[in-house]
Amino acid sequence: MSLRTPIGKVRGLGSAKEGTHHFWVQRVSAVALIPLTLWLVANLICMTGAGRDDVLDFLSSPFNAIVMLLLVIAGFYHLKLGIQVILEDYVHGEGAKLVTSLLNTFVCFAGGAVSVFAVLKIAFGG
Repeated sequence: MSLRTPIGKVRGLGSAKEGTHHFWVQRVSAVALIPLTLWLVANLICMTGAGRDDVLDFLSSPFNAIVMLLLVIAGFYHLKLGIQVILEDYVHGEGAKLVTSLLNTFVCFAGGAVSVFAVLKIAFGG
């Protein structure tokens, strides 16, 4: 006998009402990272032996800057979601869980912000 309501079974929502959403967002970000990472690896292979100016010219292109920004944003978001799952599973104690969760969010946001700033600075020639 299940204690879940029929609508809860259809929507796939657990007791916290967001587990399925977190699962799907993490999977979607992982799928988005596949072509973005392949793009990065292919371009890194093509730029083997290239100088600093060549790399700056590459990132100055609007298309390449946009794809790099998508990679950075999706990567840090996926990182945050993955670390969050690990923290929820392995950190015991509400205080420690809160602190590590906040630290995870801050570090991922800060890393993403610094990376986005760097790409934009290169793209706009600052």
